[in-house]
Amino acid sequence: MMSNSTSLTVSYFILEAYLNIGYLRYLCFTITAIVYIVIVVANTSLIVVICVNRSLHEPMYLFLCSLFVNELYGSTGLFPFLLVQILSDIHTVSAPLCFLQIFCLHTYGAVEFSNLTVMSYDRYLAICCPLQYNTRMTYKKAVIFIILLWLYSFVKFLINLSLNIRLTLCGNTINGLYCSNYLVVKLACSDTQVNNIYGYFGTVLTILIPLIPILFSYIKILRVCFSGSKQTRQKALSTCTPHLVSLLNFSFGGCFEILQSRFDMSGVPSALRIILSLYFLIIQPLMNPVMYGLQMSKLRNICKHVLCYKLLTGRTNN
Repeated sequence: MMSNSTSLTVSYFILEAYLNIGYLRYLCFTITAIVYIVIVVANTSLIVVICVNRSLHEPMYLFLCSLFVNELYGSTGLFPFLLVQILSDIHTVSAPLCFLQIFCLHTYGAVEFSNLTVMSYDRYLAICCPLQYNTRMTYKKAVIFIILLWLYSFVKFLINLSLNIRLTLCGNTINGLYCSNYLVVKLACSDTQVNNIYGYFGTVLTILIPLIPILFSYIKILRVCFSGSKQTRQKALSTCTPHLVSLLNFSFGGCFEILQSRFDMSGVPSALRIILSLYFLIIQPLMNPVMYGLQMSKLRNICKHVLCYKLLTGRTNN
């Protein structure tokens, strides 16, 4: 173990949150691999369905496609790494790979929340301004929104990562299952004032500012629901429920991860801490394709049609 009192050149990090579970590691590996396969198949299938069917080339489904792509991106930054670590006896990761994972997982979180923010604005326009929707939210505007939210998330965290890479570290032990930006910064023995200031600034840009259009959109939607007809309420519920559940689920998982990395959570059982630290990185990519696929009637009907067509052609060929 490297000393925490003197500065050093870190070439690898030690992940100390892994439990010694003996032969149960193979069961954990199998479950994790199955979850990853389900996430890849479910999200990829819906991306293909949206891209192939021209009737789904609408702003709402473009935002969904962006969301599903991000689920694949975030899962790829986590699951292959987890699978290797579960089977390893020594839980170490090289410094370049650690910083790459930090970049992937943090940009995944930023893109996810930004995408959900834009989707809430899209739902506001569809429900509160239905007659103006086609002019205020065009296909071209939706593509621009998607490009901007991905670029914004990547550029913002590239600056953050460049500041962190230059830090002088006094240790190489991370109390987590994967590499986390804040946990690496906590190892620094050089001045982290600039990193902290930019970190708070980045948190405001990533979380607090997007909350404004989200709250605005849902306040307006609720007003329309309470004052509108039964048909309007049903439309709002059918289109907003999956988005609202996804938003609340991601917010819960993200908030716990922020609290866990910044405060002492030693009073919480280790197994529970592990589950909750992985919550927003696993449940969100697993839940979103299933929930949107089942709740959104147009997407659900096309998926049924594609599935039935494949089953019928398969029987015909046999």
